[in-house]
Parts: sequence; structure tokens; C-alpha cells
Amino acid sequence: MAASATLSSKFQISIPREVREKENWKAGQRLAFVPRGKGYVLVPVPKFSDLRGIAKGANPEGYRDRDDRY
Repeated sequence: MAASATLSSKFQISIPREVREKENWKAGQRLAFVPRGKGYVLVPVPKFSDLRGIAKGANPEGYRDRDDRY
């Protein structure tokens, strides 16, 4: 059976330990609910510092600019 959680009267859930440990999620970490079909996918929100260098080596030439929009 898949891990499950119960929604409290304050609309809070506790993420099961097996999921937290597998995903290495920590207390205070921000998570986003991304709509997917009739449900949601729970994903960690990356810190800005984690995104540094993500586009390293990208070619900035030939991209569309605001001047070529209608």
C-alpha cells in the first residue's frame, strides 16, 4: 500500500516518515503543489542559490525579444 496522510481539521497534513527520508525533505523546507490531472504532485521549491549555473553554456544569441512580438 502507498504511504498516506490524513488532512486535519486545520487543513494540515504530516508527510509520512518513509517519504520524508526517501526524498530527504527537512523541516521548514518549502514544497509546491503542482496540478497533475485530477491530483497534485508535491515537489520541493528550489532555493535561488540551487539554480545558479543551471543555464551554463546556453547560447544567448538568436532568442526572441520583445521587439519581434505582435
